[in-house]
Amino acid sequence: MKDPRRTNKGNLKHPLEDILFLVIISVVSGCNDWETIEAFGETQLAWLRKYYPYKHGIPSHDTLNRVFAAMDSEDFGHRFISWAQQLFKLSEGELISIDGKTMRHSYDTYKGQRAFHLVSAYASTNRLCLGQVVTDAKSNEVTAIPELLELLFLKGSTVSIDAIGCQKAITNKIIEKKANYLIAVKGNQQHLYESVLHLFQITTPSSIDTQSNVGHGRIETRQCTVITNLNFLADAEQWTGIKSIIRVESQRYQKLSKKTSLEVRYYISSQIQDAKDFNKMIRAHWSIENNLHWMLDVVFAEDGSRRRDKNAAVNFNIISKVALALIERAELKKSKRQKRFMAGWSPEFRETILNL
Repeated sequence: MKDPRRTNKGNLKHPLEDILFLVIISVVSGCNDWETIEAFGETQLAWLRKYYPYKHGIPSHDTLNRVFAAMDSEDFGHRFISWAQQLFKLSEGELISIDGKTMRHSYDTYKGQRAFHLVSAYASTNRLCLGQVVTDAKSNEVTAIPELLELLFLKGSTVSIDAIGCQKAITNKIIEKKANYLIAVKGNQQHLYESVLHLFQITTPSSIDTQSNVGHGRIETRQCTVITNLNFLADAEQWTGIKSIIRVESQRYQKLSKKTSLEVRYYISSQIQDAKDFNKMIRAHWSIENNLHWMLDVVFAEDGSRRRDKNAAVNFNIISKVALALIERAELKKSKRQKRFMAGWSPEFRETILNL
């Protein structure tokens, strides 16, 4: 990383390497803000000096905030993508989910600034965030998704996106990256949506699969129906690589209220797969919500953060994703919250997580 400060000034006490190491270690060890990072550093100074000099001690929380606010978040994001793609080997057919998340309290009413919105890519098998692009509104996901796709190595994977990603430019980009797509279809593509509905009325499915699971006080049954004969799908040639359309009917029975609800969703895909495989992939798409967004909100307290400077908020989000990836790989049957506490309490466990 290029140091955003004037390195030729004589009063520069804390090198950027010292600061980055301190922040990553502290977030791994349970810290969620600048004040607790400063406090953690002061109590662990002797241990930190095993790896970096910290000649002038631990930087103050104000210094940390200023440095992260000055750091180029786009450059930092690109370096995170490079690190993440070196960290794991893309599994054959790996499902990469793309979805957006708003950093709810990053708005600034005084400045007229809306909350920042991040579009992230998540590898479900490896349980790792591969990268993100920041936008200033959820509506801008349509332009952010191709930008994110361009930055990622996707060959051989399957990219899954909610209906906001159902755009011809996005399917073109995925095929161009030598990957496959599985994308939801809703009313934002009215002509395609109506064509898909019509095809399910007149065409015999190639396969059907039903799966059930029990959890969170409900019983869910998902029936997946796949059609691969697209001869009567209007304007199919406009959607690069399209080979299948999929319908998933989800019936949920709530044990407490004893009520049953039904939801029907439709998808397009560039693959020909059995309904059983599509059923699993569509369910796996939501791992980005459970294993990434929920973790950042609940375990890393991102939803309650009041970091309002764009660079500081986005850069800290990247640090949290680095920490989450490292914690995820710790081979210990404990929750992520417990692993963070253990890293704070035990220097030996901390070193294991970081492979030091």
